[in-house]
Amino acid sequence: MIQNSDIKFDCKFFKGDIPCLPNKLRGKICECDEYISINKRILIIKLGAAGDVIRSTPLIVKFRELYPDCYITWLTQSPELLPIESIDEILNDNYISREIIKGQKYVIAINLDKDKDACILLHQIKSTDKFGFTWNESENHIEGLTTEAWNKIITGLFDKYSKENKKSYPEEIFDICGLKFNNEPYLINVNDKLVQKWSNLKEKAKGKKIIGLNTGCGSRWQTRLWPEEYWTELIKKLQQADLFPVILGGPYEHNQNQKYADSTGAYYPGTFSLPEFIAITANTDIVVTVVSMMMHIAIALKKNLVLFNNIFNKNEFELYGRGVILEPTTGCDDFYGNKCTRERHCMKDISVDSVFSSIKSFI
Repeated sequence: MIQNSDIKFDCKFFKGDIPCLPNKLRGKICECDEYISINKRILIIKLGAAGDVIRSTPLIVKFRELYPDCYITWLTQSPELLPIESIDEILNDNYISREIIKGQKYVIAINLDKDKDACILLHQIKSTDKFGFTWNESENHIEGLTTEAWNKIITGLFDKYSKENKKSYPEEIFDICGLKFNNEPYLINVNDKLVQKWSNLKEKAKGKKIIGLNTGCGSRWQTRLWPEEYWTELIKKLQQADLFPVILGGPYEHNQNQKYADSTGAYYPGTFSLPEFIAITANTDIVVTVVSMMMHIAIALKKNLVLFNNIFNKNEFELYGRGVILEPTTGCDDFYGNKCTRERHCMKDISVDSVFSSIKSFI
């Protein structure tokens, strides 16, 4: 029998309480030819929001490039979004998961959330190097671990500096972690069986380009919404141009989307779980959306993207050369605002013709 001193606790396949895959599938014992010693344990704390979780995944690509045999643990409130083939351990944020990571030692620990609980958690983590946002216990406030992290705190506190920012979000978090962003892509968990299930969209389209229209933006920041009559007009123009519009959205947009479908005859599949929503989007050719989680999903799926923006700094969006950003021709007076202060909503100044032309530019 193997001795306890022979157990390879540092092996990447080691589970701790159950057989590893090489043992279970192939009967391998420690010191086998599949043994991989972990050279670095890396912890990423990025709890939410879901879209921010997706756009933080380029860090995974970079760490795999720098440290091929590293062991990456990610703590999140959106575990279903993260690709299991690229991350060794995905932990759903709860008391047990937090106790697990507090009981381990890391070489690199990163917190990308400025929320108090996440900052306190990183403060409690044992790690050789820490990056991002932590907690100043003596003065009871969050703080940045580097100049770049402090810059991100400041841009979050003061609109003046947020408006002046010229860097995309991936660039910012790479700077915070002491890394150089080189267009590392977004990653996302894609259910291939669901993608295949929704390949029937191509049959419905009968050879036409499929244009995914994400009409809503959830309940927060309703100032982002494009007018209802504009969506209706766009759908009709797409149909007349022999394109196949598909109306998309979540439960919050269901009633409105059903009205669009009833008035135009455009295809509306309904609302589904997030994995299925991703699979439907994977079968589109072009996506039109306001700044929302759909934007991040489309970028991760490498879709051509027509993006509406008014209340945010457009520089923070990394579209990887596959998108166009349309903004009101008259600008917007309500930076990060959830109420429009104009008599005429600025989103009315993004014309249907400009959106239609942007879609056609990808075809």
